[in-house]
Amino acid sequence: MMNHNLVVSKSVIVYANRNRVWEVLTNPQIIKEYLFGTETITDWKVGSEIIFQGDYDGHQYKDHGVITENIPTTKLSYSYWSGFSGMEDKPENYSKVTYLLADKRNNQTEFTWIQEGYANEEVYQHSKSGMDEFIESIKLIMER
Repeated sequence: MMNHNLVVSKSVIVYANRNRVWEVLTNPQIIKEYLFGTETITDWKVGSEIIFQGDYDGHQYKDHGVITENIPTTKLSYSYWSGFSGMEDKPENYSKVTYLLADKRNNQTEFTWIQEGYANEEVYQHSKSGMDEFIESIKLIMER
């Protein structure tokens, strides 16, 4: 069962407006750039499925979840299950991913990524250790 007390959260100030930041987070062609070639399939509507699929080191994967909240240019949340978690595909083994966007002065946006729920401490530490680099790579795309 997922440990929902394990949370990774990272905020960054992006030199782009919220519309641009939102586009980077929700456009499948752009998502592919920072999610290692992953294909994202969804209509972003609350209650709709979201699928992340592709090939990682020769292994086909198809991770998925459900959109739980969508307030355009402000907040997006979805449940998320990954085959890489090693856990059975059932509701108690889903984590929750949330993106928050807030206006800052001079056409800047504060972007926050939150993931709640990890299979174990090792997976949590791995996610936590890679988060700064991951968020920086997304920020570069948002600012281009």
